[in-house]
Amino acid sequence: MAIRERLSGNEAVAYAMKQINPDVVAAFPITPSTEIPQYFSAYVANGEVNTEFIPVESEHSAMSACIGAQAAGGRAMTATSANGLALMWEMLYIASGARLPIVMACVNRALSGPINIHNDHSDSMGARDSGWIQLYSESSQEAYDNMLMAHRIAEHPDVLLPVMVCQDGFITSHAIENIELLEDEKVKEFVGEYKPAHYLLNKENPIAIGPLDHFTHYFEHKRQQAEAMRNAKKVILEVADEFYKLTGRKYGYFEEYKTDDAEVCIVVLNSTAGTAKFVVDKMREEGKKVGLVKPRVFRPFPAPEIAGALARFKAVAVMDKADSFNAAGGPLFTEITSAVLAHGATGPKFINYIYGLGGRDVKADDIEFIYNKLLEIAAPGKVDSIYNYIGVRE
Repeated sequence: MAIRERLSGNEAVAYAMKQINPDVVAAFPITPSTEIPQYFSAYVANGEVNTEFIPVESEHSAMSACIGAQAAGGRAMTATSANGLALMWEMLYIASGARLPIVMACVNRALSGPINIHNDHSDSMGARDSGWIQLYSESSQEAYDNMLMAHRIAEHPDVLLPVMVCQDGFITSHAIENIELLEDEKVKEFVGEYKPAHYLLNKENPIAIGPLDHFTHYFEHKRQQAEAMRNAKKVILEVADEFYKLTGRKYGYFEEYKTDDAEVCIVVLNSTAGTAKFVVDKMREEGKKVGLVKPRVFRPFPAPEIAGALARFKAVAVMDKADSFNAAGGPLFTEITSAVLAHGATGPKFINYIYGLGGRDVKADDIEFIYNKLLEIAAPGKVDSIYNYIGVRE
């Protein structure tokens, strides 16, 4: 029977880590992810886990320690945010290139400069092509569930890629919500033991990790990485199906909310989806046919599936809590429009809204404004501007 609790997103992630009981956690504090290793270190001190906790001097060292531990045959985890993720940059690519299934909690925060400790998605979006699987979480419940599924995905022999589980700093990480936890023994059975086929401390089959990789082999290794990311799509759904049978909570590549008969749709990640659902409910009561698509999996990007889901709408707005500074649109917008073009989905008119940078509040009124703009475009109307900002003093 599920355990009913009230936890913040950071507490939920730390509790999931406790139940997983990894071999090594290496971490350096940075707001707003600091609480995760803080809570976890208490579990270590109290003898509730067998984990070797390594308090390092920087995030670069945290990821380096995780790489060493995972390469040696252990299961390693960490947590970070914003500039901490940026300081790991070199090691993110080494972790994925070495095919090490490390799991990291990424508590999304604006990436300096100027320095800012509040939420947007510029940190994880900047790392979107580093070879890490990326799962996004609307709530504490989703953050907890994604952490439990992450190891199963990462450690699958057809994948062997690291995973970052993202949630919104302060909004999700520090807000206390009702949550359902699994019993320890069920988590242990679901996650399983880590039994790598190849690792440094296996004297029966000695290997090298991170050797010089010239043009004679580097391209092939990168191609294998790309294929592993493709394989992850199938594995993500298989793990989610098993998790659904265990918990009754269903996850896919994305969630569709009241889209069956919707004419227009917003696509948005993480906690803002909760606000958007409130607006959808309100506008539905007014007789307006609006819906929501909330991506959960950003890497691997479910291009044909999301293109197919969006094809039936007359107009779609993609909301990005990060800017690509490319004069073309935010990262989620460019991925989605590329997918729609590549997979032949015709029909919807697309617009993009950059919002919430540096923690700027996004209100229900802002989202309602976007829906009304979409309804005007669907009327049919003209798209005046594709690449837009909302909630900013122009």
